[in-house]
Amino acid sequence: MKPVPPTMREKKRYILARVVPHGAVPDGKTVYYLLQEILAGLFGDAGAAEINMSVVYSEAGYIIVRCRRGQERKLETALSFVTAESGAVSALRSVSVSGTIAALKRKIPVPPPPGNDCGITIGGEEFVYSFRSQEKVDLHQKGIKHQKILYFTREDIEEILCSQ
Repeated sequence: MKPVPPTMREKKRYILARVVPHGAVPDGKTVYYLLQEILAGLFGDAGAAEINMSVVYSEAGYIIVRCRRGQERKLETALSFVTAESGAVSALRSVSVSGTIAALKRKIPVPPPPGNDCGITIGGEEFVYSFRSQEKVDLHQKGIKHQKILYFTREDIEEILCSQ
């Protein structure tokens, strides 16, 4: 049997979704069954079959889900309905849509190694910062006996990230 030429193949789209809470690594099979149940509840069995959803990647707190082209919005809607206590998944947040898996894998941020302490000057004072996870940055001032409240702006966080 001859392979189907590229012009006759079904077009697919891939959706990158972030798993909340950060650091949770869900089982792809569990996410697949959970999403199939949500799709059938939202759009019926015929609608779920039309979307043709499949989980193709599940690592590092991110998943990549495949669907038929033109059905991305329906699948993103289903992703927003995930609130399961089974496994490690609490919620899925859609990050990006692409036509290839490689393009989405490039959008997954590489977390800095934990405990990598570096120095930075904020407001004329020296601080040591370290990334504890993708979402948290700890600041410490050496020799301080009281706490100081610091309010970060987007420029401050970008300065910290660019100084690495």
